[in-house]
This record gives sequence, structure tokens and C-alpha cells, in this order.
Amino acid sequence: MNGRYVGSMVSDIHRTLLYGGIFMYPAMKDKPMGKLRLLYEGIPMSYIIEQAGGMATNGIKPILDIVPASIHDRSPLFLGSADDVQELMDFIKKYDS
Repeated sequence: MNGRYVGSMVSDIHRTLLYGGIFMYPAMKDKPMGKLRLLYEGIPMSYIIEQAGGMATNGIKPILDIVPASIHDRSPLFLGSADDVQELMDFIKKYDS
């Protein structure tokens, strides 16, 4: 398994679409709501991933089921192949306390 990160969400998602895998931008201690914005980063890329047969979640529920309260709402993001994202969700359910 290789980790690749360009720093451009579009480039990283493009690679994920071409070669499979998962794009992860989790919550962190200093950014508990994540860094990427839902309305103009998370939701558009989640739509593309899901149309390609993948999954997109914040670790709790699908990104496309989230209704932003404001234009700048942020969320953790996990986007990628359905199998990889489901495996991550199973891991989160098992180990999240």
C-alpha cells in the first residue's frame, strides 16, 4: 500500500478515481470539524465519487446526507472506492470510543 498526497484535493481525488483507494482528511485535535468545507469541497467531490460507484462519508454518515448550517461548514472527509470506505467505516465502528 502506498500513501500519496499532492496537496490539491482535485488531483488527489482524480488519482483515487483512476487507481482506486481512499482519500482521507480526518478531524484533528486542532480542527475537530475537519478542515475541508462541505459546500464547495466535500459535497461536489462526494457527488463525483458516488456517481463513479464509490462512497463518501464523514466517518458517521454519508456526506451527501449532511445539510450545511452555513456556507463555511466543515467536515472530516473519507472518499473512495466503496470497499475501502466500508472497511474504514467498520474500523471506526470497532475502535471509536
